[in-house]
Amino acid sequence: MAKALITGITGQDGSYLADHLLQLGYEVHGIVRRSSSPNPWRIAHLEDRVTLWDGDMLDMASLLQVLDAVRPTEIYNLAAQSFVGRSWREPVYTAEVNGVGALRLFEAARVLVPQARIYQASTSEMYGNLPSDTITARGPFAPRSPYGNAKLFAHTSAVNMRESHGQFVACGILFNHESPRRGEEFVTRKVTRGAALAKLGRIRELPMGNLEARRDWGWAPDYVRAMHLLLQHDEPVDVMVATGRSHSVRELCEAAFSHVGLDYRDVVTKDPRFFRPAEVDALLGDPTDAERLLGWKPQVTFEEMVRRMVDADLADLQG
Repeated sequence: MAKALITGITGQDGSYLADHLLQLGYEVHGIVRRSSSPNPWRIAHLEDRVTLWDGDMLDMASLLQVLDAVRPTEIYNLAAQSFVGRSWREPVYTAEVNGVGALRLFEAARVLVPQARIYQASTSEMYGNLPSDTITARGPFAPRSPYGNAKLFAHTSAVNMRESHGQFVACGILFNHESPRRGEEFVTRKVTRGAALAKLGRIRELPMGNLEARRDWGWAPDYVRAMHLLLQHDEPVDVMVATGRSHSVRELCEAAFSHVGLDYRDVVTKDPRFFRPAEVDALLGDPTDAERLLGWKPQVTFEEMVRRMVDADLADLQG
């Protein structure tokens, strides 16, 4: 039986990945931080099907202990301080967890389970404001946030471990991907929950930042399939995972509010507090290699993603 270890298993991607791997017959283990506030709701339905271990991306000893006990055949590094906005408030912590933490994991695996295949969660934020027709999985990279900087360090560390030590480390450069399990601090969930709250008459105003920022948004369960496929490829490769379509935050608002019969312009307002110090105006990925190398295609459209998220928020708020 294939044995997977997921860091960040309690997050959006980690929980969906655990679902997917269990369906494929994997033995699934996950690392959780003992010091973190309990946040198991995304994996509560898997409580008796996964094995959880105490560990911390800041502590090499704990990573070594978990790897020695589990001896996984596949490792998925999804642990991160995942909110770009927070990275300006906590740049050093973000660098330690997202950047150096990934290197700690690669090193620990090199020592104890050198044959394990490793997935590194890279990000479109590494590209910054570069034109979409100039970017590839090999760069160029020009991050515009502490989050992007830290992820780029982890990404280039993965490439270095592959080239210097022969480790199987593959990077999925994922563009934005969302779901009802996304944290409420993220713009998609803020909008879909805001639409649900407005429909129920619980809010009259939803303050937002840059409505013209554009992103390539996909459905998170689609994207975890690509993570698994990357580790089944004959050789470790770096691949963009995206839909190839971009939408503005304004379009996101329009889709979410119209789904509940409202006009977003009656509720959404601009608030300078939510503008970033260095904005990334647009991100658009190219899924060609994901399809060519992995046979992967997104299955859920942007419009369907928004509808599912709004419906989930409505159901949650209505109890």
